[in-house]
Amino acid sequence: MKPVNAIPEERILDAAYDLALSIGTQRMTMADLARHAGVSRATLYRRWKSVRDVVAALTTREWTGVVEAARTSSPTEPLRRHLVASIVRLVGQIRVHPLLRHIVEQDPDFLLPYLLERRGANTDQQLDLLESDLKTGMADGSVRTGDPALRAKAVLLTAWSFTLTAPVLVEAPEGRSPELDELDAELAELLDRYLKP
Repeated sequence: MKPVNAIPEERILDAAYDLALSIGTQRMTMADLARHAGVSRATLYRRWKSVRDVVAALTTREWTGVVEAARTSSPTEPLRRHLVASIVRLVGQIRVHPLLRHIVEQDPDFLLPYLLERRGANTDQQLDLLESDLKTGMADGSVRTGDPALRAKAVLLTAWSFTLTAPVLVEAPEGRSPELDELDAELAELLDRYLKP
């Protein structure tokens, strides 16, 4: 049985998602969020210090969900090909995710600390998954040997640039275009050559 004061986190994050897309993360207040989630502000403040902390938790949930959905299938081919295809697919899915599109268009300052100052929970999780996959690929001979932690960082940096910057380069602010599809094919080639023994 849950304690009476347990925080209904999923309900709160669902409410934050709705508000982020309707009024925006910059205009959202803890009072708005409490009202929309049907909880007290005290309940929110027991878990998070600010709206930005709630949005950080929300992005972690959303990106984790995309990654987990993409990782449900087991590779039936050498791991390198499966990994490259998964990364390219994830880049495309996150690039058009409604929450990321909103943040890029309405609150890009939210991303700056994670790009310039510190690693967030998403980054650590993604690096751990990549490092594990690279070790598996090295073991099956489909990925060149070397420091898997270093390679994971290089792969993630490359994926981020194609996720965040590619739409700007091809003037596709919604994150979709034939030119982006062509760039994603180049990303696949780039990663495959980088990881190939």
